[in-house]
Amino acid sequence: MTNEFVNAFQDFQVFGEFGGINPSITDSSTFTFMHPATMEKLFHEEVQGCFLYSRHLNPANENLSKALSLIEGTEDALVTASGMGAISTTLLQICQQSDEIICHRVTYGGTYALLKNFFPRLGIKTHFVNILDVDAVEAKINKNTKVIYCESLSNPMLEIPDLAKLRNIADKHNLKLIVDNTFTPYCINPIKLGAHIVIHSLTKYINGASDTLGGCVCSNHDFISSMKSVNDGAAMLIGPVLDSLRSSSILKNLRTLHIRMRQHSKNATYLANKLEEAGIRVIYPGLKSHPQHEFAKSIFNLNFGFSGMITIDAKTIENANNLLIRMQEEKVGYFAVSLGYYKTLFSSPGRSTSSEIPEEEQVEMGMTPGLIRFSVGLDDDIERTFERIKKCLSEVGML
Repeated sequence: MTNEFVNAFQDFQVFGEFGGINPSITDSSTFTFMHPATMEKLFHEEVQGCFLYSRHLNPANENLSKALSLIEGTEDALVTASGMGAISTTLLQICQQSDEIICHRVTYGGTYALLKNFFPRLGIKTHFVNILDVDAVEAKINKNTKVIYCESLSNPMLEIPDLAKLRNIADKHNLKLIVDNTFTPYCINPIKLGAHIVIHSLTKYINGASDTLGGCVCSNHDFISSMKSVNDGAAMLIGPVLDSLRSSSILKNLRTLHIRMRQHSKNATYLANKLEEAGIRVIYPGLKSHPQHEFAKSIFNLNFGFSGMITIDAKTIENANNLLIRMQEEKVGYFAVSLGYYKTLFSSPGRSTSSEIPEEEQVEMGMTPGLIRFSVGLDDDIERTFERIKKCLSEVGML
């Protein structure tokens, strides 16, 4: 795979109002007009260079949306106030009462809770399946099915769906394939592999500083326009608007994403190999021991590696709890949820980011009680980081 999307974004230039090298931040919720006809037209369609109201669009959000569409290779994009805002409004734009969704059983806990607990109130049903089994996916499709939903790299088990096969199924049954690419920006390009719609939590790798929330939806122009419709657009009417100041700061951080993803991946690969050599069970697509390693090599953009997410098995809850605290004390990083920060973050997903999933379902998907998820940071001396982890592992009796 080439760096075409990195190059496209590299050429993206937006000038500030007075020639600044950073775009100006328009600190306005509403915008003036020189002619009544222009305002009237904007209520029905987009007019280049014209803005109506910041819930509809503002210049900062438009700049960030254009940038995100370039890195994902889509016609258009829409930014939202959080990743969950992007997920919920996208699905609500497509689905209504009596419609059905097929979702991978291994998914972010917030997504699981939305589909399992909240959407049934609206009459929308979800089938959770092993999406790696395309026959199981097709078996759940019926006349009410509208969406196949998955993550490019599943949270937290790091499984890799075959998007090309899923797209074939989606086309056969006139469904939308929606892919959350939060774990693998630049590492995987879901649109090239078959996705109709790509979602990100901008909070994570794309922003990279753990200082703001944000989300985005990347797709074709018609779908993004439908989400912004003043009459029936889910994003417009529900209103998960990203603040223009935050939008501007995310755009600045996006400029270094290609550098950061390479370093996250490089460090994660080092730690994954060293931990496995030390006898720890490690899940990481860059390891030969990963059951989908060969498939991963065929779809990942290897120039950016296999992303910075690692999962290890501490075997017991007690081991996991002790290890999490000791690693924070030893300055390996922070015992905290989320990912994509420049310091390493680690947590126990079964009791945090996946706690919404019932324990029996966690066991079924292989999420053991001692599982620990690492978002590996940008450490310059990753060898020293490993020595600290090794010390902690020894102290809790795992080595």
